Amino acid sequence: MAAEQPTPLTSSELSDAQVRDFLGQHLDFFQRNPDMLRKLHIPHASGDAVSLVERQVSVLRERNVDLRHRLRDLTDAARDNEQLYMNTRKLVLALLEADSLESLFDVFTRSMRKEFKTDQAAIILFDNNTTAAVDATKSCRLAPRENVLEHLGPLVKGGKPACGALRDEEFHYLFPDARGSGSAAVVAIRHGDSELGLIAVGSVDAKRYHPQMGTIFLEHIAAVLARLLPRVTAAH
Repeated sequence: MAAEQPTPLTSSELSDAQVRDFLGQHLDFFQRNPDMLRKLHIPHASGDAVSLVERQVSVLRERNVDLRHRLRDLTDAARDNEQLYMNTRKLVLALLEADSLESLFDVFTRSMRKEFKTDQAAIILFDNNTTAAVDATKSCRLAPRENVLEHLGPLVKGGKPACGALRDEEFHYLFPDARGSGSAAVVAIRHGDSELGLIAVGSVDAKRYHPQMGTIFLEHIAAVLARLLPRVTAAH
């Protein structure tokens, strides 16, 4: 008597979900049935059919390329951060050696332009004992706080860091020797509850400084300046 052949299953008898559940519970199925890997074919984007093994290799290759790109991005970011740290350390050490307002300002502006490749750099200290506007011909730039607010408005109100494209009058107030307009990052110099002034870096590129960029580096420099200013001001 001939052996009874199993009745083929129809699609209605075995759903996709059941197949997925089975394979999920038997992850070694294809390892125990390697011949199935050669029989299974998956449509390719080109229209040709490829085996499951070939498809898996293709997916792994794409993931490998993606991981290499991510690793490269992380490596580039680490290299940039290391350079930023070294430049910041060099600047802070130079600021600590400054013995006057003039030398403090000169160190800051020179470092910003040379090491950090900014087009413009400025420090403006609030001095309510003077009624004059900022004198761009002096290395020490002093101005009443109300005068600064009048020209820069939202950039300095609230004492929060600001980055973005500036109007021509704002850009020229911060950087009187600049030609044209551009973008800038502006950070307040604060010591406790007191606002001592601000630092700013600028670029003729209107997109270099934008609202989404971080300002932690400039905030660190501003914090260092806030602690050095009383000393150099007393010696001025």
